[in-house]
Amino acid sequence: MPTDASYNLNGGFKPTTKRSADLDGLDFYPTPAWATYALIENERFEGDIWECACGDGSMTEVLGRTGMRVVSSDLYDRGFGEPDHDFLTSNRRAANIITNPPFHSAEGFVAQCVKLAEAKFALLLRLAFLEGANRTRTIFHKHPPARVWVFSERITFYPKGAKIAGSGTTAYAWFIWDKARSGPTELKWFRPGYKAQYRDFATSSRDLTAAADQVWPRARTAAPGLSSGPHRKSAGHAVRSAPTPYG
Repeated sequence: MPTDASYNLNGGFKPTTKRSADLDGLDFYPTPAWATYALIENERFEGDIWECACGDGSMTEVLGRTGMRVVSSDLYDRGFGEPDHDFLTSNRRAANIITNPPFHSAEGFVAQCVKLAEAKFALLLRLAFLEGANRTRTIFHKHPPARVWVFSERITFYPKGAKIAGSGTTAYAWFIWDKARSGPTELKWFRPGYKAQYRDFATSSRDLTAAADQVWPRARTAAPGLSSGPHRKSAGHAVRSAPTPYG
């Protein structure tokens, strides 16, 4: 697994470790459940959702709690969703696209989402993505996001199965593009407390579902294909099968 000199910083995993893994594609670092819950508790999505870099389905499990149909795909086979689907060359369309894109492909994901998302798309990106003259010219002047939701708590990306300890050193935000809205970008902040509220939900899909039912009432309405159906084993855990891909 690729690392840098400060891999075990203060007992935790430095976020750049996750990003170096993106380059190889063989290792992956699931998005903590609490980061996705922060999104769906503050943004409303109508219509189907495409998680186009789904990994092991960690984000899909949470997105399913919106009640919308969630479709999952990934460039690599991680035991969940449709494998071998390259989002950067895809022609599929969806009402909404939500994902945590690989660091080295973030700008390409924005460009593809502009073409393929019919209503909204949300990307989990470093807050520093706002910087850069080239992004200003090619993205933000032409297609500014409607909102940027900044995390008041730091996200740390851990390798699958690693012990959670320490905290990250990089600021992240959800960038929201809404094709029904025009005007300047709004800068907003998530309330503190999501990390503690959903801390225990990042164990397995089954544990996440049971725990979330106790504190998130909307969780009782699950997306078709996520609430029931066959399960299959992946990395030692039972995960929900993704809905049939469209297109």
